[in-house]
Amino acid sequence: MSKSAIGTCELCARRNVETTIHHLTPKEVGGTFLETARLCIPCHKQIHSLYTNEELGARLNTIEDLRRDEKIRSFIKWIRKQPPTKLIKTKKSQERRKKR
Repeated sequence: MSKSAIGTCELCARRNVETTIHHLTPKEVGGTFLETARLCIPCHKQIHSLYTNEELGARLNTIEDLRRDEKIRSFIKWIRKQPPTKLIKTKKSQERRKKR
């Protein structure tokens, strides 16, 4: 994860949260100089626990695409209700673990 700053998460829209830079197309699949988004740490971790870099690069490389995806949608709905200071633990999904 990149340098953090306090701001608004572009995915869940929570305010006054610590954010990091998320490469919408992962650097490992050619996204080094492509668009980025500021995401809160829980959203950033959840994305990387659910999806491979290949999935992110091929079909989930915009905030809108991520918001529409069924696997992250319920997490976004839940995290929006959480206070900015809440620490969240994430685990790789069963499906994601199988892809490794």
